[in-house]
Amino acid sequence: MTVRRLEPVLVDRIAAGEVIERPAAAVKELVENAIDAGARSVAVTIAGGGRELIRVVDDGAGMTPDDLALAVERHATSKLPDGDLFAIRSLGFRGEALPSIGSVARLSIATRRHDAPQGSGLVVEAGEKGVVRPVAAAPGTRIEVSDLFIFTPARLKFLKSDRAEAQAVSEMLRRLAIAHPEIRFSLEGEHAGNFDWPAEAIGEEGLLRRLGRALGRDFPENALRIEAEREGFGISGFAGLPTFHRGTSAGVHLSVNGRPVRDKLLLSAVRGAYADVVPADRHPVLFLDIGCDPRSVDVNVHPAKTEVRFRDPALVRGLVVSGLKAALAAAGHRATTTGGARTLDAFRAVLSMGGSGNAIPRPAFPETSGWSAPQPTSFSAPQAGFADFAAASADARAHLAEPSADALERPLGAARAQLHETYIVAQTREGVVIVDQHAAHERLVYERLKAERARSGIARQPLLLPEVVELDPVDADRLNTAAGELEGLGLVIEPFGPGAVLVREAPSQLAGGNLQRLVRDVADALAEHGTAGSLERRLDHVLATMACHNSVRAGRRMRPEEMDALLREMEITPNSGQCNHGRPTYVELKLADIERLFGRR
Repeated sequence: MTVRRLEPVLVDRIAAGEVIERPAAAVKELVENAIDAGARSVAVTIAGGGRELIRVVDDGAGMTPDDLALAVERHATSKLPDGDLFAIRSLGFRGEALPSIGSVARLSIATRRHDAPQGSGLVVEAGEKGVVRPVAAAPGTRIEVSDLFIFTPARLKFLKSDRAEAQAVSEMLRRLAIAHPEIRFSLEGEHAGNFDWPAEAIGEEGLLRRLGRALGRDFPENALRIEAEREGFGISGFAGLPTFHRGTSAGVHLSVNGRPVRDKLLLSAVRGAYADVVPADRHPVLFLDIGCDPRSVDVNVHPAKTEVRFRDPALVRGLVVSGLKAALAAAGHRATTTGGARTLDAFRAVLSMGGSGNAIPRPAFPETSGWSAPQPTSFSAPQAGFADFAAASADARAHLAEPSADALERPLGAARAQLHETYIVAQTREGVVIVDQHAAHERLVYERLKAERARSGIARQPLLLPEVVELDPVDADRLNTAAGELEGLGLVIEPFGPGAVLVREAPSQLAGGNLQRLVRDVADALAEHGTAGSLERRLDHVLATMACHNSVRAGRRMRPEEMDALLREMEITPNSGQCNHGRPTYVELKLADIERLFGRR
């Protein structure tokens, strides 16, 4: 078989498959060019999910006629003036986007520099470049791509529905908009979730406003400021509270020197930082930008430029994990404001159904100012019995007298009652707090054990009578293999024949607990995390299992002083807004919202 050189147009179409695999990729390349050109406004319009039309209009620097003629040639770029691939400071640098698009679609460009009297236009179709002509154009650049992949039918077949492709365009543009809040971004098109976000002021407030638009209006009040530096690397941004989580990782936004990325190393670092506070099947919501010297990161890893390679990946991962963990710990007992909103929504649903699941008509109150509700003509209950009827009903009441002003000013308020021997009801100056006693105490014990381990090792107590625990031989072997690690956690075991272990010492805080169940649960924890993840994460999982065994259980009646002590300790304990499984430990209901619930406002 004879070897021959492929036609240049065919080479371009093959190469285009690496850069432009779907409409969202074409939009990404064009918008990145606009950002590199200094644009302060970028408007994107699509039709047919981007297959029929992609239009990108920016107010950037524009191009001269000579620059325009060269811009559609492969590997022609203005972004590497010295040819140094180790110091890339722009989003684009390969010089492949425009020729790749022009080889698989109809490409039309109109551009004008701000100091030029007129603009220049050029059309590229199926790789064939037209002639640069004078055109009327506003300062900046306007690019239209029509009939994408019309010259590569095989690629066209693999595209998804118009809705799916439009949503991919929207997601990509949102990621760029989050990384560059100082630029106005707009998107218009069917199924695209149209938006028009104004340019924000440079700084924390502007970034937080942009994140509120992109991640939901509840995000700013549930976000933590992230700021950390180490050896030439810095991270900055905002991260959601642990209880502000979602079912997919779409809410995780990362950038490196302003370049949005979906890098495996960084995603792993985020998961590691939240592993202790977010449910395993949920994902945090955040935006982090990693800033560094361009020479410390390689962005020339893949044509899509969404993956990067750091010179010191362990340093970067450690910085992200420690920065996030420090912010989460500093948040203390904070839980999301959305928990109270969900509770109120549940109350409203019950009220609308009459509290029994059967819908009942709700009274209509005329809005005329002279109307007043009809007064009852009689009251059948005797007056003497009314006081008994009005008395609070609860498993235990913390105070019959008014709570102290100091307690009311506390973040979690003053304990007032225990309901169903499970939930503590506390009163604050602005409303009501409902605490899940088991979830809260489980987190408190867990944090105590972690602090002990970090400080001097977990205190342990010898058992008067060592306890034998029968296990599956595989589980027993797994426990014996980890005996050294478990001793550091206060649990001292030794082999006791096939399929059994002997417990000689246990953590002091777990004294008196059910050791049989504890050891079995620890074996399960090791089976789940024994071969994956870092040692610290594995030990934390075992500690969480231990903490669950010494927590105040649902169904246990608590004394008033115990309830108040629990609230006070929650207020000073890191991560106490969620239990070891990532569920909230309390919800707060504002008095104003409760009054609206009953029509008092």
